[in-house]
Amino acid sequence: MNLQLTGHHLEITPALREYVSSKFSRISNHFDHVIDVKVTMSVEKLAQKVEATLHVPGNDLHAACSDENMYSAIDMLTDKLDRQVVKHKEKNGDHHKSGGAVKHQLSS
Repeated sequence: MNLQLTGHHLEITPALREYVSSKFSRISNHFDHVIDVKVTMSVEKLAQKVEATLHVPGNDLHAACSDENMYSAIDMLTDKLDRQVVKHKEKNGDHHKSGGAVKHQLSS
């Protein structure tokens, strides 16, 4: 998973970089086919905004959050992306029935 962090009117400190990478490791635990992650952090007056785009096979997932605290905005963002990744994983799962067709079950 490639993690690209960008700061807009904000310098990304090593502590922020470590915090974001630890939070996004939780997403890669649920779904390890995440190819690329682009995170943009910005400051607009009193609001701390975090936006992220995940590139997964067959789709791009995007989420944005803002809060007064950058760390809580990152927490909310990872929660949103985690739900989107789990939903994407369930959608692309195997939709075949476990037993198969009736004619294949009667092979005794």
